Amino acid sequence: MGQNGSAAIHPLLTLSTPINVHEVLSVVATPETSQQTSPQLTQPTAQQPIGDSSGATTPLDRVAVLLMGYGEVESYEDFANYNEQALNLLTAKFAPVPTWIYPSLAKLLAIFDLHEWQHQHGNFISPHNAIFEQQRAGIEHHLQAKWGDRVQVFKAFNFCAPFLPKQVLTEIQAQGFEKILIYPLLVVDSIFTSGIAVEQVNQSLAELAGESEHWVKGLRYIPSFFDRPDYLDLLARLVETQIETDLADRYLPSQIGIVLMNHGCPHKAKGFTSGIDESQLLYERVRERLIHRYPLISVGWLNHQTPLIEWTQPNAELAARNLIDLGAKAILFMPIGFATENHETLLDVEHIIHALQRKRPQIAFVQMPCVNDHPDFLAMAAGWAEEHINALMTSEARSVNPSLAVAAAQTSHSHEHGHSHGHSHGHGHSHGHSHGHGHSHGHSGSDHSHHEGHDHSGHSHNGHSHNGHSHNGHSHNGHSHNGHSHNG
Repeated sequence: MGQNGSAAIHPLLTLSTPINVHEVLSVVATPETSQQTSPQLTQPTAQQPIGDSSGATTPLDRVAVLLMGYGEVESYEDFANYNEQALNLLTAKFAPVPTWIYPSLAKLLAIFDLHEWQHQHGNFISPHNAIFEQQRAGIEHHLQAKWGDRVQVFKAFNFCAPFLPKQVLTEIQAQGFEKILIYPLLVVDSIFTSGIAVEQVNQSLAELAGESEHWVKGLRYIPSFFDRPDYLDLLARLVETQIETDLADRYLPSQIGIVLMNHGCPHKAKGFTSGIDESQLLYERVRERLIHRYPLISVGWLNHQTPLIEWTQPNAELAARNLIDLGAKAILFMPIGFATENHETLLDVEHIIHALQRKRPQIAFVQMPCVNDHPDFLAMAAGWAEEHINALMTSEARSVNPSLAVAAAQTSHSHEHGHSHGHSHGHGHSHGHSHGHGHSHGHSGSDHSHHEGHDHSGHSHNGHSHNGHSHNGHSHNGHSHNGHSHNG
């Protein structure tokens, strides 16, 4: 699963030679133990003395940061369940696929996933979840340096138990937190990223609500960071460093092609924000930091090509071919729209490079990692949260009574049906009253006519090193942030 779109439907990759990725497992728990051993937060052992004169810390002095990501399967047995959740939450928002077919389709896709991960890529296990835990721990370390145990960072995955949003929010409630910062660690804001995060949180909070008073007394939200200057500067700096390390002594700057990879987006998402504009802006702002030194730069979209769906172009492979046609002798692939390594930034990009090398063996290719647990990224990601945590800690608690919402909705419905005013004055013209009550409601299966000007509108990837990659062996070593070199 990537950072900005659905991964539920995807083509079956066909590589002539399996890619060796066994060394990825040196930093990832085995499928049998990973879910049981994945570290989660523990109850604080000490509290910072603030608040009342006794030195006690009240729940309102504490903030739980809900750090959200997709998550990826660590046991092949989970493919079908993962795919069905992705179909329901992601694919349903852009693809004309009836929901009744999702269970069968999820099982079919699981067969493709198993073939790709196990047979084509040597029992590949995604490093995404282990990297995300490092990101969670690093961000929490920075935040606790300022606030101590009054701030805790909890990870939640959209599709992976035991870290589903409702499971994690249940733990947050059990630990006595009453203020929450929703923080999807996903680069671009769209319905496929932060949108589904809010959807899942809302559903979970509704299910966990009390009858008379909700346990959440404060809530804030960070939708994305695609336009943060410090993130853009880091991306450009990483590209420049990689070029200096791997390519600068062999190629002129104008002979080095740079493909800045965003997650592909469908052009139509049933009226939701698809993320195309935000992703394009992200690309343009990284490009403008590099273009005066390296003229050959293109966006490359990592799409999930599906029937009947128009996806963003050029895809990453086409972008690389275009740059080669313009004289590039080396191509560098940099994922800018992904913060955490995942099967797309690893396997899909490997597939693209293999396909290109078969036709252009004289071209050198460099595959860069995501920002992952880069120290600078963890520091800035924590910094983006500080103002919101401070606002939550200093704001007055707000009590919400869910039962009042039910009563208000019922009253609104009854009130709107009680009005129908029309005045006829016999002067050849009529005067209609419009009552702006600010009410909205939905009706199913009935035709209601109101003469009050009511508007019934539709609402519609632990810092793996990527060192010295040869095409006879795949090496993901250590915690450095170096790219793979693929030399023709």
